[in-house]
Amino acid sequence: MTQPRLERAIGVVYRSGSEFPSHYFKAVLPQQFDAFVWFEQTAAVTGLPVTDPCQGESETFPTGL
Repeated sequence: MTQPRLERAIGVVYRSGSEFPSHYFKAVLPQQFDAFVWFEQTAAVTGLPVTDPCQGESETFPTGL
């Protein structure tokens, strides 16, 4: 785990011509993270119930934007 490995960035804009240099970078996991967790199996979560946005706080609470 102490060898530099490629890590894929999240939240980047996809551009096929520059995907590798703009989406991946070298990282040493023990220097970047305090813990490492591996989930062998996962499952989809159940969505929250949809409520009427006109009731209660507005969708932009608390910023009001």
